[in-house]
Amino acid sequence: MAKGTGSQESTSAGRQAVLYARVSSAEQEKEGFSIPAQLKALHSYAVSHQLKIVQEFVDVETAKQAGRTQFDLMVRFLRQHPAGTIVLVEKTDRLYRNFRDYVTLDDLGLEIHLVKEREVLSKDSRSHQKFIHGIKVLMAKNFIDNLSEEVKKGMAEKVAQGDFPHQAPMGYTNDKLKHTIVVDSDRAPFIRKMFEWYSTGEYSLEDIRKRAVAAGIRPNGPGRCPISKSLVEWTLKNPFYTGLFRWKGGLYPGNHEPVISQELFEKVQAVFKSHELRRGKQKVRRFAFGGLMTCGRCGCSIVGELKKKRYIYYHCTNGRKTCERKYLPEHTLEGQFADLVGRVVIDSETAEWIKEALRESLEEETAFHRQELERLTRGIEKVKSRLNQAYLDKVDGNITEEFWAERSSEWQQEQSRLMAEMERLQAADGQYLDDGVRIIELSQRAQELYLTQPPAERRKLLGLLLSNCTLEDGRIEATYRQPFDILAVMAAEPLPATGDDDEVVAVSQRWHARQDSNLRHSD
Repeated sequence: MAKGTGSQESTSAGRQAVLYARVSSAEQEKEGFSIPAQLKALHSYAVSHQLKIVQEFVDVETAKQAGRTQFDLMVRFLRQHPAGTIVLVEKTDRLYRNFRDYVTLDDLGLEIHLVKEREVLSKDSRSHQKFIHGIKVLMAKNFIDNLSEEVKKGMAEKVAQGDFPHQAPMGYTNDKLKHTIVVDSDRAPFIRKMFEWYSTGEYSLEDIRKRAVAAGIRPNGPGRCPISKSLVEWTLKNPFYTGLFRWKGGLYPGNHEPVISQELFEKVQAVFKSHELRRGKQKVRRFAFGGLMTCGRCGCSIVGELKKKRYIYYHCTNGRKTCERKYLPEHTLEGQFADLVGRVVIDSETAEWIKEALRESLEEETAFHRQELERLTRGIEKVKSRLNQAYLDKVDGNITEEFWAERSSEWQQEQSRLMAEMERLQAADGQYLDDGVRIIELSQRAQELYLTQPPAERRKLLGLLLSNCTLEDGRIEATYRQPFDILAVMAAEPLPATGDDDEVVAVSQRWHARQDSNLRHSD
Protein backbone atom coordinates (compact mmCIF):
# COMPACT_ATOMS: atom_id res chain seq x y z
CA MET A 1 0.00 0.00 0.00
CA ALA A 2 1.33 3.42 -0.89
CA LYS A 3 0.48 6.45 1.15
CA GLY A 4 0.69 10.02 0.00
CA THR A 5 1.55 13.17 1.83
CA GLY A 6 -1.77 13.23 3.61
CA SER A 7 -1.36 9.98 5.59
CA GLN A 8 0.67 9.93 8.78
CA GLU A 9 3.07 12.41 7.28
CA SER A 10 5.79 13.58 9.64
CA THR A 11 5.30 17.23 10.43
CA SER A 12 8.97 18.16 10.14
CA ALA A 13 9.68 20.74 7.49
CA GLY A 14 13.15 19.48 6.64
CA ARG A 15 14.46 17.40 3.73
CA GLN A 16 12.08 15.12 1.87
CA ALA A 17 12.08 11.39 2.48
CA VAL A 18 10.16 8.30 1.42
CA LEU A 19 9.43 5.47 3.84
CA TYR A 20 9.66 1.78 2.95
CA ALA A 21 8.53 -1.11 5.16
CA ARG A 22 8.22 -4.82 4.41
CA VAL A 23 7.20 -8.09 6.01
CA SER A 24 7.71 -11.49 4.44
CA SER A 25 4.61 -13.29 5.64
CA ALA A 26 0.95 -12.64 6.30
CA GLU A 27 1.37 -14.08 9.80
CA GLN A 28 3.80 -11.36 10.78
CA GLU A 29 1.38 -8.70 9.53
CA LYS A 30 -1.60 -10.21 11.40
CA GLU A 31 0.34 -10.50 14.63
CA GLY A 32 1.53 -6.93 14.38
CA PHE A 33 5.05 -8.33 14.54
CA SER A 34 6.72 -6.03 12.08
CA ILE A 35 4.84 -3.37 10.09
CA PRO A 36 3.49 -1.29 13.00
CA ALA A 37 6.88 -1.41 14.72
CA GLN A 38 8.66 -0.39 11.53
CA LEU A 39 6.31 2.53 10.86
CA LYS A 40 6.56 3.79 14.43
CA ALA A 41 10.36 3.66 14.42
CA LEU A 42 10.68 5.31 11.01
CA HIS A 43 8.27 8.15 11.80
CA SER A 44 10.01 8.78 15.10
CA TYR A 45 13.36 8.87 13.31
CA ALA A 46 12.00 11.30 10.70
CA VAL A 47 10.77 13.70 13.38
CA SER A 48 14.03 13.62 15.36
CA HIS A 49 16.10 14.21 12.20
CA GLN A 50 13.79 16.87 10.72
CA LEU A 51 12.83 14.79 7.68
CA LYS A 52 9.52 15.23 5.88
CA ILE A 53 7.97 11.92 4.77
CA VAL A 54 6.24 12.60 1.45
CA GLN A 55 5.37 9.01 0.52
CA GLU A 56 5.04 5.65 2.21
CA PHE A 57 5.43 2.24 0.57
CA VAL A 58 4.56 -0.99 2.40
CA ASP A 59 4.93 -4.52 1.00
CA VAL A 60 3.37 -7.58 2.64
CA GLU A 61 4.67 -10.75 0.98
CA THR A 62 3.30 -14.26 1.20
CA ALA A 63 4.40 -17.57 -0.27
CA LYS A 64 1.68 -17.19 -2.94
CA GLN A 65 2.43 -13.56 -3.66
CA ALA A 66 6.16 -12.97 -3.43
CA GLY A 67 6.35 -9.90 -5.66
CA ARG A 68 7.14 -6.46 -4.32
CA THR A 69 4.69 -4.12 -6.02
CA GLN A 70 5.31 -1.24 -3.64
CA PHE A 71 9.10 -1.53 -4.01
CA ASP A 72 8.69 -1.15 -7.78
CA LEU A 73 6.39 1.84 -7.26
CA MET A 74 8.93 3.38 -4.91
CA VAL A 75 11.70 3.01 -7.50
CA ARG A 76 9.45 4.68 -10.08
CA PHE A 77 8.69 7.52 -7.65
CA LEU A 78 12.39 8.01 -6.86
CA ARG A 79 13.26 8.18 -10.54
CA GLN A 80 10.65 10.89 -10.99
CA HIS A 81 11.84 12.82 -7.90
CA PRO A 82 15.62 12.25 -7.81
CA ALA A 83 16.72 15.53 -6.25
CA GLY A 84 17.64 15.16 -2.58
CA THR A 85 15.15 12.40 -1.75
CA ILE A 86 16.03 10.18 1.21
CA VAL A 87 14.90 6.59 1.71
CA LEU A 88 14.02 5.56 5.26
CA VAL A 89 14.01 1.84 6.04
CA GLU A 90 14.37 -0.21 9.23
CA LYS A 91 17.38 -2.33 8.20
CA THR A 92 19.21 -3.85 5.25
CA ASP A 93 17.21 -7.06 4.87
CA ARG A 94 13.92 -5.11 4.82
CA LEU A 95 15.04 -3.12 1.78
CA TYR A 96 16.81 -5.70 -0.39
CA ARG A 97 15.85 -9.26 -1.27
CA ASN A 98 18.70 -9.74 -3.73
CA PHE A 99 21.60 -7.88 -5.27
CA ARG A 100 19.50 -6.68 -8.18
CA ASP A 101 17.53 -4.52 -5.73
CA TYR A 102 20.80 -3.12 -4.40
CA VAL A 103 22.08 -2.23 -7.86
CA THR A 104 18.75 -0.63 -8.79
CA LEU A 105 18.83 1.75 -5.84
CA ASP A 106 22.58 2.30 -5.99
CA ASP A 107 22.26 3.52 -9.59
CA LEU A 108 19.87 6.25 -8.41
CA GLY A 109 22.54 7.77 -6.17
CA LEU A 110 20.19 7.98 -3.19
CA GLU A 111 20.79 8.66 0.48
CA ILE A 112 19.55 5.64 2.44
CA HIS A 113 18.98 5.73 6.20
CA LEU A 114 19.05 2.30 7.86
CA VAL A 115 17.38 3.34 11.08
CA LYS A 116 17.86 0.24 13.23
CA GLU A 117 21.45 -0.16 12.07
CA ARG A 118 22.15 3.54 12.70
CA GLU A 119 23.80 3.89 9.33
CA VAL A 120 23.48 6.40 6.49
CA LEU A 121 24.63 5.42 3.00
CA SER A 122 25.09 7.85 0.14
CA LYS A 123 27.31 8.42 -2.87
CA ASP A 124 29.81 10.06 -0.49
CA SER A 125 30.01 7.10 1.89
CA ARG A 126 33.45 5.64 2.48
CA SER A 127 34.36 2.61 0.44
CA HIS A 128 34.88 0.36 3.46
CA GLN A 129 31.41 1.36 4.68
CA LYS A 130 29.95 0.41 1.31
CA PHE A 131 31.82 -2.87 1.41
CA ILE A 132 30.37 -3.85 4.79
CA HIS A 133 26.94 -2.86 3.51
CA GLY A 134 27.50 -4.98 0.40
CA ILE A 135 28.28 -7.99 2.59
CA LYS A 136 25.04 -7.40 4.52
CA VAL A 137 23.09 -7.30 1.26
CA LEU A 138 24.63 -10.59 0.16
CA MET A 139 23.60 -12.13 3.46
CA ALA A 140 20.08 -10.61 3.48
CA LYS A 141 18.81 -13.64 1.58
CA ASN A 142 19.16 -15.65 4.79
CA PHE A 143 16.07 -13.88 6.11
CA ILE A 144 13.84 -14.76 3.14
CA ASP A 145 14.79 -18.44 2.88
CA ASN A 146 11.47 -19.45 4.39
CA LEU A 147 9.54 -17.56 1.73
CA SER A 148 11.70 -19.04 -1.02
CA GLU A 149 11.23 -22.56 0.32
CA GLU A 150 7.47 -22.13 0.45
CA VAL A 151 7.45 -21.05 -3.20
CA LYS A 152 9.58 -24.09 -4.13
CA LYS A 153 7.20 -26.35 -2.21
CA GLY A 154 4.30 -24.91 -4.19
CA MET A 155 6.09 -25.58 -7.47
CA ALA A 156 6.90 -29.16 -6.41
CA GLU A 157 3.24 -29.69 -5.56
CA LYS A 158 2.20 -28.40 -9.00
CA VAL A 159 4.63 -30.83 -10.64
CA ALA A 160 3.26 -33.74 -8.61
CA GLN A 161 -0.22 -32.87 -9.85
CA GLY A 162 0.93 -32.78 -13.50
CA ASP A 163 1.09 -28.99 -13.91
CA PHE A 164 4.16 -27.56 -15.64
CA PRO A 165 5.35 -24.70 -13.34
CA HIS A 166 6.92 -22.50 -16.02
CA GLN A 167 6.10 -20.74 -19.27
CA ALA A 168 4.63 -22.99 -21.94
CA PRO A 169 6.93 -23.84 -24.86
CA MET A 170 6.28 -22.83 -28.44
CA GLY A 171 3.09 -24.50 -29.69
CA TYR A 172 1.31 -24.02 -26.35
CA THR A 173 0.04 -21.03 -24.38
CA ASN A 174 -0.51 -20.35 -20.68
CA ASP A 175 -4.17 -19.87 -19.77
CA LYS A 176 -3.72 -17.33 -16.98
CA LEU A 177 -7.35 -17.47 -15.88
CA LYS A 178 -7.50 -21.24 -15.43
CA HIS A 179 -3.77 -21.62 -14.64
CA THR A 180 -3.39 -24.34 -17.25
CA ILE A 181 -1.40 -24.92 -20.43
CA VAL A 182 -3.40 -25.28 -23.64
CA VAL A 183 -2.52 -26.07 -27.24
CA ASP A 184 -1.86 -23.06 -29.47
CA SER A 185 -4.14 -23.86 -32.40
CA ASP A 186 -2.21 -21.50 -34.71
CA ARG A 187 1.29 -22.90 -34.17
CA ALA A 188 0.78 -26.46 -32.94
CA PRO A 189 0.09 -27.87 -36.43
CA PHE A 190 3.39 -26.45 -37.67
CA ILE A 191 5.23 -27.91 -34.66
CA ARG A 192 3.79 -31.29 -35.59
CA LYS A 193 5.04 -30.84 -39.18
CA MET A 194 8.53 -30.04 -37.84
CA PHE A 195 8.65 -33.42 -36.11
CA GLU A 196 7.33 -35.18 -39.21
CA TRP A 197 9.88 -33.54 -41.50
CA TYR A 198 12.85 -34.32 -39.30
CA SER A 199 11.73 -37.90 -38.69
CA THR A 200 12.24 -38.63 -42.40
CA GLY A 201 15.96 -37.83 -42.16
CA GLU A 202 15.70 -35.72 -45.32
CA TYR A 203 15.63 -32.30 -43.64
CA SER A 204 18.35 -30.55 -41.65
CA LEU A 205 17.74 -28.27 -38.69
CA GLU A 206 18.55 -25.30 -40.91
CA ASP A 207 16.00 -26.46 -43.50
CA ILE A 208 13.29 -26.57 -40.84
CA ARG A 209 14.37 -23.23 -39.41
CA LYS A 210 14.01 -21.55 -42.80
CA ARG A 211 10.54 -23.04 -43.23
CA ALA A 212 9.56 -21.82 -39.76
CA VAL A 213 10.78 -18.29 -40.53
CA ALA A 214 8.95 -18.29 -43.86
CA ALA A 215 5.76 -19.39 -42.09
CA GLY A 216 6.12 -16.61 -39.53
CA ILE A 217 6.60 -18.98 -36.58
CA ARG A 218 8.07 -17.19 -33.59
CA PRO A 219 8.92 -18.40 -30.08
CA ASN A 220 6.98 -17.52 -26.95
CA GLY A 221 8.07 -14.74 -24.63
CA PRO A 222 9.04 -11.07 -24.94
CA GLY A 223 10.70 -9.82 -28.11
CA ARG A 224 9.53 -12.81 -30.17
CA CYS A 225 12.63 -12.86 -32.38
CA PRO A 226 12.71 -15.18 -35.42
CA ILE A 227 13.16 -18.83 -34.51
CA SER A 228 16.79 -19.99 -34.31
CA LYS A 229 18.36 -23.31 -35.27
CA SER A 230 19.16 -24.06 -31.62
CA LEU A 231 15.48 -23.54 -30.72
CA VAL A 232 14.46 -25.92 -33.52
CA GLU A 233 16.78 -28.57 -32.06
CA TRP A 234 15.55 -27.93 -28.50
CA THR A 235 11.93 -28.24 -29.67
CA LEU A 236 12.55 -31.51 -31.48
CA LYS A 237 14.23 -32.97 -28.38
CA ASN A 238 11.58 -31.77 -25.93
CA PRO A 239 9.25 -34.55 -24.65
CA PHE A 240 6.72 -31.86 -23.64
CA TYR A 241 5.00 -32.33 -27.01
CA THR A 242 4.21 -35.96 -26.10
CA GLY A 243 2.40 -35.00 -22.87
CA LEU A 244 5.43 -35.26 -20.55
CA PHE A 245 7.69 -32.56 -19.15
CA ARG A 246 11.14 -32.29 -17.60
CA TRP A 247 11.64 -30.64 -14.23
CA LYS A 248 14.82 -30.69 -12.13
CA GLY A 249 16.27 -33.67 -13.96
CA GLY A 250 13.11 -35.79 -13.79
CA LEU A 251 10.43 -36.65 -16.35
CA TYR A 252 6.80 -36.20 -15.26
CA PRO A 253 3.39 -36.86 -16.86
CA GLY A 254 1.62 -33.59 -17.60
CA ASN A 255 -2.00 -32.52 -17.72
CA HIS A 256 -1.52 -30.75 -21.07
CA GLU A 257 -2.71 -32.22 -24.37
CA PRO A 258 -0.02 -33.95 -26.50
CA VAL A 259 0.77 -32.49 -29.92
CA ILE A 260 2.57 -35.56 -31.29
CA SER A 261 2.64 -39.28 -30.54
CA GLN A 262 5.36 -40.96 -28.52
CA GLU A 263 6.18 -43.04 -31.61
CA LEU A 264 6.88 -39.94 -33.72
CA PHE A 265 9.02 -38.45 -30.95
CA GLU A 266 11.14 -41.60 -30.74
CA LYS A 267 11.65 -41.60 -34.53
CA VAL A 268 13.01 -38.05 -34.31
CA GLN A 269 15.38 -39.01 -31.48
CA ALA A 270 16.60 -41.94 -33.54
CA VAL A 271 17.47 -39.53 -36.38
CA PHE A 272 19.44 -37.35 -33.98
CA LYS A 273 21.29 -40.39 -32.71
CA SER A 274 22.15 -41.56 -36.23
CA HIS A 275 23.57 -38.13 -37.07
CA GLU A 276 25.73 -38.23 -33.94
CA LEU A 277 27.05 -41.68 -34.84
CA ARG A 278 27.77 -40.54 -38.38
CA ARG A 279 29.79 -37.57 -37.20
CA GLY A 280 31.53 -39.61 -34.53
CA LYS A 281 31.59 -38.67 -30.90
CA GLN A 282 33.80 -35.67 -30.43
CA LYS A 283 35.11 -34.78 -27.01
CA VAL A 284 33.71 -31.45 -25.92
CA ARG A 285 36.52 -29.09 -25.03
CA ARG A 286 36.00 -26.57 -22.25
CA PHE A 287 37.76 -23.31 -22.95
CA ALA A 288 38.87 -21.15 -20.03
CA PHE A 289 37.22 -18.00 -21.38
CA GLY A 290 34.37 -19.52 -23.42
CA GLY A 291 31.02 -17.81 -22.88
CA LEU A 292 32.60 -15.21 -20.62
CA MET A 293 32.92 -12.31 -23.07
CA THR A 294 30.84 -10.53 -25.66
CA CYS A 295 32.05 -8.57 -28.65
CA GLY A 296 32.50 -4.87 -27.92
CA ARG A 297 31.43 -4.00 -31.46
CA CYS A 298 28.29 -6.04 -32.11
CA GLY A 299 27.43 -7.61 -28.74
CA CYS A 300 27.60 -11.23 -29.93
CA SER A 301 29.37 -13.95 -27.94
CA ILE A 302 33.11 -14.53 -28.00
CA VAL A 303 33.84 -18.25 -28.38
CA GLY A 304 36.94 -20.42 -28.31
CA GLU A 305 38.14 -22.62 -31.16
CA LEU A 306 40.93 -25.18 -31.42
CA LYS A 307 43.31 -24.79 -34.38
CA LYS A 308 45.68 -27.49 -35.59
CA LYS A 309 44.67 -29.55 -32.54
CA ARG A 310 47.02 -27.46 -30.41
CA TYR A 311 46.30 -23.74 -30.46
CA ILE A 312 43.28 -22.04 -28.92
CA TYR A 313 41.89 -18.91 -30.55
CA TYR A 314 38.91 -16.73 -29.63
CA HIS A 315 36.64 -14.87 -32.01
CA CYS A 316 33.25 -13.21 -32.30
CA THR A 317 30.44 -15.47 -33.52
CA ASN A 318 29.35 -12.61 -35.82
CA GLY A 319 25.74 -13.64 -35.34
CA ARG A 320 24.47 -10.30 -36.62
CA LYS A 321 26.71 -10.43 -39.75
CA THR A 322 28.02 -6.94 -39.00
CA CYS A 323 31.38 -7.72 -37.40
CA GLU A 324 34.73 -8.65 -38.87
CA ARG A 325 35.79 -11.98 -37.40
CA LYS A 326 39.26 -11.58 -35.89
CA TYR A 327 41.02 -14.47 -34.17
CA LEU A 328 42.98 -13.85 -30.96
CA PRO A 329 45.29 -16.45 -29.41
CA GLU A 330 44.39 -17.45 -25.86
CA HIS A 331 47.70 -16.35 -24.39
CA THR A 332 46.96 -12.71 -25.32
CA LEU A 333 43.87 -12.85 -23.08
CA GLU A 334 45.38 -14.84 -20.21
CA GLY A 335 47.59 -11.98 -19.07
CA GLN A 336 44.76 -9.44 -19.15
CA PHE A 337 42.49 -11.67 -17.07
CA ALA A 338 45.37 -12.39 -14.65
CA ASP A 339 45.78 -8.64 -14.18
CA LEU A 340 42.05 -8.22 -13.52
CA VAL A 341 42.10 -11.02 -10.96
CA GLY A 342 45.20 -9.56 -9.32
CA ARG A 343 43.42 -6.28 -8.70
CA VAL A 344 41.13 -7.80 -6.06
CA VAL A 345 44.00 -9.28 -4.05
CA ILE A 346 44.20 -7.46 -0.72
CA ASP A 347 47.06 -7.52 1.78
CA SER A 348 46.89 -9.23 5.16
CA GLU A 349 46.48 -5.98 7.09
CA THR A 350 43.46 -4.90 5.05
CA ALA A 351 41.96 -8.42 5.26
CA GLU A 352 42.20 -8.41 9.06
CA TRP A 353 40.66 -4.93 9.24
CA ILE A 354 37.68 -6.07 7.14
CA LYS A 355 37.23 -9.24 9.19
CA GLU A 356 37.16 -7.19 12.37
CA ALA A 357 34.57 -4.84 10.86
CA LEU A 358 32.47 -7.87 9.93
CA ARG A 359 32.69 -9.22 13.47
CA GLU A 360 31.48 -5.89 14.83
CA SER A 361 28.57 -5.72 12.38
CA LEU A 362 27.69 -9.30 13.29
CA GLU A 363 26.72 -8.21 16.80
CA GLU A 364 23.43 -6.72 15.56
CA GLU A 365 22.67 -9.76 13.43
CA THR A 366 23.32 -11.97 16.47
CA ALA A 367 20.86 -9.91 18.49
CA PHE A 368 18.28 -10.30 15.73
CA HIS A 369 18.78 -14.07 15.68
CA ARG A 370 18.39 -14.20 19.44
CA GLN A 371 15.14 -12.22 19.32
CA GLU A 372 13.77 -14.46 16.57
CA LEU A 373 14.71 -17.63 18.45
CA GLU A 374 13.01 -16.31 21.57
CA ARG A 375 9.87 -15.53 19.54
CA LEU A 376 9.84 -19.00 17.99
CA THR A 377 10.45 -20.67 21.35
CA ARG A 378 7.50 -18.80 22.86
CA GLY A 379 5.34 -19.84 19.91
CA ILE A 380 6.30 -23.51 20.26
CA GLU A 381 5.64 -23.49 24.01
CA LYS A 382 2.27 -21.82 23.41
CA VAL A 383 1.25 -24.54 20.94
CA LYS A 384 2.41 -27.28 23.32
CA SER A 385 0.33 -25.73 26.10
CA ARG A 386 -2.75 -25.65 23.88
CA LEU A 387 -2.26 -29.28 22.87
CA ASN A 388 -1.87 -30.41 26.49
CA GLN A 389 -4.92 -28.48 27.67
CA ALA A 390 -7.05 -29.68 24.76
CA TYR A 391 -6.03 -33.27 25.44
CA LEU A 392 -7.09 -32.96 29.08
CA ASP A 393 -10.40 -31.44 27.94
CA LYS A 394 -10.91 -34.41 25.60
CA VAL A 395 -10.16 -36.91 28.40
CA ASP A 396 -12.58 -35.07 30.73
CA GLY A 397 -15.26 -35.08 28.05
CA ASN A 398 -15.34 -31.28 27.73
CA ILE A 399 -14.70 -31.42 23.96
CA THR A 400 -15.64 -33.95 21.28
CA GLU A 401 -13.27 -36.34 19.53
CA GLU A 402 -13.94 -34.53 16.24
CA PHE A 403 -13.03 -31.16 17.72
CA TRP A 404 -9.86 -32.61 19.27
CA ALA A 405 -8.81 -34.26 16.00
CA GLU A 406 -9.35 -31.08 13.98
CA ARG A 407 -7.63 -28.64 16.35
CA SER A 408 -4.78 -30.94 17.36
CA SER A 409 -3.95 -31.48 13.68
CA GLU A 410 -3.84 -27.71 13.10
CA TRP A 411 -1.66 -27.10 16.15
CA GLN A 412 0.73 -29.93 15.29
CA GLN A 413 1.19 -28.46 11.82
CA GLU A 414 1.86 -25.05 13.38
CA GLN A 415 4.34 -26.61 15.78
CA SER A 416 6.16 -28.32 12.89
CA ARG A 417 6.29 -25.04 10.96
CA LEU A 418 7.75 -23.14 13.92
CA MET A 419 10.33 -25.85 14.61
CA ALA A 420 11.39 -25.93 10.95
CA GLU A 421 11.75 -22.15 10.97
CA MET A 422 13.87 -22.38 14.12
CA GLU A 423 16.13 -24.99 12.50
CA ARG A 424 16.67 -22.75 9.47
CA LEU A 425 17.42 -19.78 11.70
CA GLN A 426 19.93 -21.77 13.75
CA ALA A 427 21.60 -23.01 10.56
CA ALA A 428 21.89 -19.44 9.24
CA ASP A 429 23.29 -18.12 12.52
CA GLY A 430 26.95 -17.31 11.99
CA GLN A 431 26.72 -17.70 8.21
CA TYR A 432 26.84 -13.93 7.83
CA LEU A 433 30.37 -13.81 9.24
CA ASP A 434 31.49 -17.11 7.70
CA ASP A 435 30.48 -16.10 4.18
CA GLY A 436 32.10 -12.70 4.57
CA VAL A 437 35.35 -14.24 5.76
CA ARG A 438 35.29 -16.71 2.84
CA ILE A 439 35.00 -13.78 0.42
CA ILE A 440 38.01 -12.10 2.03
CA GLU A 441 40.06 -15.30 1.93
CA LEU A 442 39.13 -15.85 -1.72
CA SER A 443 40.27 -12.32 -2.48
CA GLN A 444 43.65 -12.99 -0.88
CA ARG A 445 44.19 -16.19 -2.93
CA ALA A 446 42.43 -15.18 -6.15
CA GLN A 447 45.49 -14.71 -8.35
CA GLU A 448 47.20 -17.84 -7.01
CA LEU A 449 44.08 -19.87 -7.81
CA TYR A 450 43.80 -18.35 -11.27
CA LEU A 451 47.39 -19.22 -12.18
CA THR A 452 47.26 -22.81 -10.88
CA GLN A 453 43.74 -24.02 -11.72
CA PRO A 454 42.66 -25.91 -14.89
CA PRO A 455 40.55 -24.04 -17.52
CA ALA A 456 37.15 -25.06 -16.12
CA GLU A 457 38.05 -23.78 -12.63
CA ARG A 458 39.51 -20.59 -14.08
CA ARG A 459 36.22 -19.99 -15.83
CA LYS A 460 34.30 -20.39 -12.55
CA LEU A 461 36.62 -17.99 -10.75
CA LEU A 462 36.34 -15.33 -13.46
CA GLY A 463 32.55 -15.69 -13.52
CA LEU A 464 32.48 -15.12 -9.77
CA LEU A 465 34.64 -12.01 -9.88
CA LEU A 466 33.68 -10.32 -13.15
CA SER A 467 30.63 -9.31 -15.15
CA ASN A 468 29.95 -7.47 -18.41
CA CYS A 469 33.22 -8.64 -19.99
CA THR A 470 33.69 -7.31 -23.51
CA LEU A 471 36.47 -7.80 -26.04
CA GLU A 472 37.27 -5.18 -28.65
CA ASP A 473 40.46 -4.67 -30.66
CA GLY A 474 42.22 -7.23 -28.48
CA ARG A 475 41.42 -5.40 -25.23
CA ILE A 476 39.25 -6.73 -22.41
CA GLU A 477 36.93 -4.47 -20.47
CA ALA A 478 35.14 -5.81 -17.40
CA THR A 479 33.22 -4.74 -14.32
CA TYR A 480 33.84 -6.35 -10.96
CA ARG A 481 30.89 -7.98 -9.25
CA GLN A 482 29.86 -6.82 -5.79
CA PRO A 483 31.55 -6.86 -3.35
CA PHE A 484 34.77 -7.49 -5.30
CA ASP A 485 34.53 -4.04 -6.91
CA ILE A 486 35.11 -2.43 -3.51
CA LEU A 487 37.81 -4.98 -2.64
CA ALA A 488 39.63 -3.90 -5.81
CA VAL A 489 39.45 -0.31 -4.61
CA MET A 490 40.81 -1.31 -1.20
CA ALA A 491 43.62 -3.27 -2.83
CA ALA A 492 44.57 -0.21 -4.87
CA GLU A 493 44.79 2.05 -1.81
CA PRO A 494 46.30 0.62 1.42
CA LEU A 495 44.73 1.45 4.75
CA PRO A 496 46.10 4.59 6.42
CA ALA A 497 48.85 3.77 8.87
CA THR A 498 47.65 6.27 11.47
CA GLY A 499 44.31 7.03 13.03
CA ASP A 500 44.29 10.60 11.70
CA ASP A 501 40.72 11.38 10.57
CA ASP A 502 41.83 13.67 7.74
CA GLU A 503 44.00 10.93 6.28
CA VAL A 504 41.19 8.39 6.57
CA VAL A 505 38.81 10.75 4.77
CA ALA A 506 41.36 11.45 2.03
CA VAL A 507 41.96 7.75 1.41
CA SER A 508 38.22 7.04 1.45
CA GLN A 509 37.63 9.74 -1.14
CA ARG A 510 40.25 8.22 -3.43
CA TRP A 511 38.68 4.77 -2.93
CA HIS A 512 35.28 6.17 -3.79
CA ALA A 513 36.56 8.01 -6.88
CA ARG A 514 37.95 4.74 -8.21
CA GLN A 515 34.74 2.90 -7.48
CA ASP A 516 32.68 5.47 -9.38
CA SER A 517 34.74 4.75 -12.48
CA ASN A 518 33.30 1.17 -12.26
CA LEU A 519 36.86 -0.06 -12.43
CA ARG A 520 36.62 -0.33 -16.21
CA HIS A 521 39.81 -1.96 -17.41
CA SER A 522 41.39 -1.61 -20.80
CA ASP A 523 44.96 -2.55 -21.59
